Formats: sequence, C-alpha cells, structure tokens
Amino acid sequence: MNRLLEIPQDKLSQAQAKVFEQLTAGRGRILGPYKIWIHSPTVASGMEQIGTFLNKHSSLSKREVEICILVIAQHWQGDYVRQAHIREGKAAGLSQETIDATLAGADPGLGDPHERGVHRFAAALVAGTKLSDADFGEIEKALGREGIAEVLVLLGYYTSVALGMKVHEVPIPQPAAS
Repeated sequence: MNRLLEIPQDKLSQAQAKVFEQLTAGRGRILGPYKIWIHSPTVASGMEQIGTFLNKHSSLSKREVEICILVIAQHWQGDYVRQAHIREGKAAGLSQETIDATLAGADPGLGDPHERGVHRFAAALVAGTKLSDADFGEIEKALGREGIAEVLVLLGYYTSVALGMKVHEVPIPQPAAS
C-alpha cells in the first residue's frame, strides 16, 4: 500500500495551491514531510514557517540544530531523518566521533558550553528525563530562555518529520555515489 498520497498539482484545493506555491518558491520542490502536511494546508504553511525559522533564523547555530536532530535520530534507527542529518551534521562541521556518540546516546564531549547545553537539554527531553531545578538552571544559563524555546520547538518539529516519514513509509534516498 502506498501510504504517501501525493496530490497532483491540478487537484490541489485553492488553499493547498497557495501553500504549494509558497513551498516551491522557497525550496524549488516539495520535500517529503510537506507532501504529508499539504493535506492540511494550514499545518503545511505553519510547519514551513517554523522549519524556515529554525533552519535559517534561529539563535541556534547550524551545528546546534544538527546536534538536536541527531539526538532525535538516535531513536529512529535507519530512518530518513537519521540518514539526511548524518550528512547535514558533517556539513555543519560535526566530527564523525561527535555524530557517532550522539547517535549512540552517549555524551559527545562537546567543548562549547552552548553546544553542551543544547545537547544536554535535547538528550534529557528526548529520553523523558525530568530535569532538576539545578540542571534546568545550568541549561538556562547556557542557552537563555530563547534557546530553551527554540530547542523545544526544534525537537517537536523534527519529531513530527520523523514520525510522518516513518508512518508513511517514505523510502530513504540512497546516498549519491562518490
């Protein structure tokens, strides 16, 4: 059964067509999760705004964004998000050792205090750990309230991507031959 139901462009509702135009104007194409979300154009539009903000305008660095996503990917063995963000993590300057440790659920030994705070906060949240007031205070000192808010939303956004891709059985693209 093909779970990913792509809507032909000529069958889009007016609201879906507007989102389609918004997505293709910014990205040139519609990525996998948006093929799922466009069935609810308000969701697709909102997720596009959130995704664009997180990936282009967040107070988090590209490395920190990828650290968060790799923490999520630790729980999605072999999936689309995991494969894509191993590549993205390397492109953002994360070492293979950092990537491997993060995917294994281990402390990657990050030297930057902000990156350590991002990893610590994301790992605790994804693991379902209740943070003590002292731990929260240390994370707040490292990230600030803006960083805390952005890590929370980043985790929610990419968990939604991972869940959507998994439930719709979106095939993992094969890496380009080198």
